[in-house]
Amino acid sequence: MKKRQVKFEDLQILILDVDGVLTDGTIAVNPDGRESKFFNALDGHGIRMWRKAGMKVALLSGRRSEPVHFRAEQLEIDYCLEDCIDKLPPLKKLLDDLKLDPSQTVFVGDDLPDIPPMRFAGFSVAVANAVDEVKQYADFVTSRSGGSGAVREAIEFILKKTGKWEKLMTRYIA
Repeated sequence: MKKRQVKFEDLQILILDVDGVLTDGTIAVNPDGRESKFFNALDGHGIRMWRKAGMKVALLSGRRSEPVHFRAEQLEIDYCLEDCIDKLPPLKKLLDDLKLDPSQTVFVGDDLPDIPPMRFAGFSVAVANAVDEVKQYADFVTSRSGGSGAVREAIEFILKKTGKWEKLMTRYIA
């Protein structure tokens, strides 16, 4: 894990790769040519909690996929950037449009195309089953694999560091 000073309270946007992060990386192609993907409910609830804490979420995927677009709508994800083979230029444009600094971003990835955005982001996360090269650039490596609650784990870690987790929990344990 690399070490850098992170002001967790300054983080404003969570940017997620999709295949291998929100899913286990499996792409099922049905007989009619349409794709199926499986998403973890823990991750979905974590994304909702992140948004309830007042922060934004973006998906940044190298592929275009109907299931991804549909899941983004279900979770009311703020930005869904697809077909981004080179992920850094659209990430920079998004931050520029939002007037956010890289230090205000979290990026979660698992594979080689995720290294440039991970190096650019203020806080980078690799899922447990990420390739070794990606883990080398991560500030935090989850214990859970992509598609198995890794995003939720990363969200909880950050929200606990900021003290926002406890406030969100009052809804469930008040």
